[in-house]
Amino acid sequence: MKITVIAIGKCKHNSPEAKIIAEYTRRSGWDIIIKEQDNSNQETEAQFLQNNIPHGAKVVVLDERGVNISSIELAAKIENWLLGGCSDICFLIGGADGHLPSTRDKADLILSFGKLTLPHMLMRAVLCEQIYRVQTIINHHPYHRA
Repeated sequence: MKITVIAIGKCKHNSPEAKIIAEYTRRSGWDIIIKEQDNSNQETEAQFLQNNIPHGAKVVVLDERGVNISSIELAAKIENWLLGGCSDICFLIGGADGHLPSTRDKADLILSFGKLTLPHMLMRAVLCEQIYRVQTIINHHPYHRA
């Protein structure tokens, strides 16, 4: 499985968030790639996000207006995609002003991590942990204890 995280804003190499991201990407058996661009205006951000979606990938847009589902529900959705032949999933993290409708229209899933607003770098760390957690749920590993 190949996971691409496309995000607005650049993570500082030695930041605490970068260390968390590195830890969960290291633990994962999936290939996780992070592409990032500095903040700019919403149109430029949307163009960057949309232009970097891998061909044929399932697209998950992280957006406060999305569905708020459990880790187990997310794992079930991703497992269904895997069983359906999907080998590439792309997560999109927008800038401070969020996503344009044209980006949300590309989504196979619009996902919310709750009503709280998280800093972009912390959201990346949380997302990487959830990607690892989803993988462990699918593989029946005891990391996720429900």
